[in-house]
This record gives sequence, C-alpha cells and structure tokens, in this order.
Amino acid sequence: QVQLVESGGGLVQPGGSLRLSCGASGSDLDYYAFGWFRLAPGKAREWVACINSAPRTYYADSVKGRFSTSRDDATSTVYLQMNSLKPEDTAVYYCAADPYGSAACPALDYQYWGQGTVVAVSS
Repeated sequence: QVQLVESGGGLVQPGGSLRLSCGASGSDLDYYAFGWFRLAPGKAREWVACINSAPRTYYADSVKGRFSTSRDDATSTVYLQMNSLKPEDTAVYYCAADPYGSAACPALDYQYWGQGTVVAVSS
C-alpha cells in the first residue's frame, strides 16, 4: 500500500511559479513511477507530467517548457516545479503512483492517488 500527500498549492499571479510536493510512504518506492494530473472545473482530468524509475520524465504539450518534475528517492518525495503559470493552469493537482516504474509512464493506469492540492492562477 502506498500513501501520497500533496502540498504546495496556492494562489499565484499569472507568470508566477509554484512548486508542488508529493510525499510518498510505502515500500520499494524507488521502483515506482509517479505522475501528476490535474482536474479543472468543468473539464476532464488531464495528465500533466510523470517520472519513471530510470528516471525519465514526460510532459504534456500544454506544460512542456514550463513545468518540470523530479524525484528524491532518499526522502520519497516527488516535485512538480511550475513556472510561467497561466490562468488555464488553475486546477486541483493530484499526484499518483504505480509500481510498474520502468514503463513509459504516460501510459500507466496509476494505482495510488493523493488527495490533491489546489492551484489557482489569477490576478
């Protein structure tokens, strides 16, 4: 069983930055892939980014060049650095984990999910 807790959300002005953290607890987390998703009002859930166990990172076209994800296996923490934020980035952001960590992580059906953290981009 893996538990995930996101933090770092908040209100930021357009063009600003935030760093989200995802603290994970469980066994053999070094082998897991971690993904970031977001859910905006009235929209379907969107995959944002992920990092596998290699580690290799993948990004949605909508955030490529602005967001970056990283992992610190020593502390079992995954990060999502978000720069040049836009109002359309406003959403609840979720961290997810899957034990098939060597896979191309955009294709994973993630098994574990956090509770989400709210990001609001507005002037």
